[in-house]
Amino acid sequence: MNTTQVERIARAACADADIGPAGILPIKVAENAIFRVPDQHVVIRVARAGQEHAARRELQTAAWLQAHNVSAVQPMGSRADFATIESRPVTLWKELPPHRNGTEREIGSALRALHKLRVPPFLSKVEPFVRLEQRIDSASSLSESGRQWLYKRLADLRIGWEELPSGMPRSPIHGDAWEGNVVTTDAGVTTFLDLERASVGPPEWDLVSTAIKHSSFRWISAERYGAFCDAYGYDVTAWDGFQLLRDIRELRMTCMAAQAAGSDPKHVAQAQLRVDCLRGVVGPRPWAGWQPIV
Repeated sequence: MNTTQVERIARAACADADIGPAGILPIKVAENAIFRVPDQHVVIRVARAGQEHAARRELQTAAWLQAHNVSAVQPMGSRADFATIESRPVTLWKELPPHRNGTEREIGSALRALHKLRVPPFLSKVEPFVRLEQRIDSASSLSESGRQWLYKRLADLRIGWEELPSGMPRSPIHGDAWEGNVVTTDAGVTTFLDLERASVGPPEWDLVSTAIKHSSFRWISAERYGAFCDAYGYDVTAWDGFQLLRDIRELRMTCMAAQAAGSDPKHVAQAQLRVDCLRGVVGPRPWAGWQPIV
């Protein structure tokens, strides 16, 4: 679907909730699309077809976090917070007050609080390889040898996951705890966004997202990574399972870029660079040149 078609769905969701859609603005239009209606202080999330269960779980997770004093984005509280429109699940959320991306220290503190909670019955096990095969299938810009290498890498990491060394007790995890998904309001409240990947799993899965920003890409300094470790109280890079989770995270990032390159030529060079890094063509970590896919 293009932006116009997805916006039509967002407007229909507003109508169902008796919300005027005047001034609707796209925040992000990709596999999941997000719009905001500034005058109504509402954010509309249009998920992929077939994701009804996941969308309902996001709403449930948000309510559960609020009940346990962990700040997260909140549903609008309308009669139409969830709807399926043109086969796509749509959820309505309260717009956050002014905010910025969380710092490493803030993210570490927020994850520490999240990981201390008891596992609720509605969360399912983390799926670290979800949709990776489909992304590789869509990687039409890569050579056949590159695509086959990604399939083989995926298969090897699946085996490794089954043999993951023991670590911290399994807990609720965010699943995608990058700084854009953990923000801090102007009032100083650090808040979780994008609860799509919330699940039960090793807490280390959340910690690796920040660790590789330093160890794999040098996106952050040693001092900033140290602040993250201090706030959380643990350095995941010292754990025996770190390398495996690092490799899975890097593969996920590479497959995302490869899929994007299959439909947009501007991402071809970035996708190829990431594959080359994983294959050892450009030398050891930290790698230079990894850029966000937008």
